[in-house]
Amino acid sequence: MNETQKTYTRFEIGRRIEHILLIASFTTLALTGLPQKFSTVGVSDFIIRVFGGITNIRVVHHTAAVVFMLEAVYHLVVIGYKLFVLQLRPSMLPGTKDVRDAIQAFAYNLGLTKQPPRMGRYTFQEKLEYWALVWGLVVMAFTGFMLWNPIATTSVLPGVVIPAAKAAHGWEAVLAVLALLIWHTYNVHIKHFNQSIWTGKLTRKEMEEEHPLELEEIEKASQIDQRENALAEKRRKIYFPLAAVISFAFLFGIYKFVTLEVTAITTVPPAERAPVIQVQTPTPLPTEEPTPTSSAPATGANLTWTDVIGPLFQQKCGACHGQAGGLNLTDYAAALKGSTKGPVIIPGNVDGSPLVALQAAGGHPGQLSAEELNLVKNWILAGAPQ
Repeated sequence: MNETQKTYTRFEIGRRIEHILLIASFTTLALTGLPQKFSTVGVSDFIIRVFGGITNIRVVHHTAAVVFMLEAVYHLVVIGYKLFVLQLRPSMLPGTKDVRDAIQAFAYNLGLTKQPPRMGRYTFQEKLEYWALVWGLVVMAFTGFMLWNPIATTSVLPGVVIPAAKAAHGWEAVLAVLALLIWHTYNVHIKHFNQSIWTGKLTRKEMEEEHPLELEEIEKASQIDQRENALAEKRRKIYFPLAAVISFAFLFGIYKFVTLEVTAITTVPPAERAPVIQVQTPTPLPTEEPTPTSSAPATGANLTWTDVIGPLFQQKCGACHGQAGGLNLTDYAAALKGSTKGPVIIPGNVDGSPLVALQAAGGHPGQLSAEELNLVKNWILAGAPQ
């Protein structure tokens, strides 16, 4: 065999399967999330209809998010095993050498130096991508929890965090997709088609070009002696129970993440439309001019539950939040009492009222207009009078 065609194992089968799951979950999240953010674009409407409507695309999006989080837990367990049991060096941690490599690579690309940087198992580009993925996971998990569980979130934080989380979640997704399409695609598929994540191996020539320091370490390494094997076995007996407990804690957290509320993923079918009454006989002339009515929002003394807020909730919210159970917004006392999770209207406290936070986030099946929401805010600020 030609020496340059000799291969070296770079990724075992577990890492390759993990990468395939990452591709599948990330792609699904992007394909189902971006159409919801840019819902007014024509192609977004087409994609949503392909998935069977907004409810279905939300379910698929949330399922992909759960897969992504489960994969993150698995990845943490694998990292712990390699660092604690196998005592491997944390090769993905950035260091000063990565800064020097980046500067040298920049100078090499400009023709200011003749030699590219000699890099180890992971290049500075790969480390940047990895830690960008970690950062994105943290941001998306926190903001996703807020959007998935807005009532629980606003019981602790002010209501303004919901629209803030929505903005951060959407634009972080845009940033992640652009980074993948531009940075990752160029470095892995265009500059050099790296097949190691699929085959698990790199040729000697590829190792010399991209990971020369790792190649030197592999060729100088000796077999692990029996004593090290015995120590690794002792560490393994400690690690597995500990990893099981930590994994269970993470899995329980994901379970609560998914099941804490249903408000963000439940939609209701459109209300039944009653036939419009058509007058069959012409109105006799002359007719009296209609009395002008004002369309200005109610303010002052008549901004009460009986005159304004009650009829508004009956019209917009009664289909889901009636007397059948759960949150009842058709009765004054029941509305102030709230749901089984606590009050949703807190008289005098607009920011602390979960109902306001949920409506401010937008997309609710019984969504109030901006003018109607301002009426509700003014009513709450006035002490929610009956």
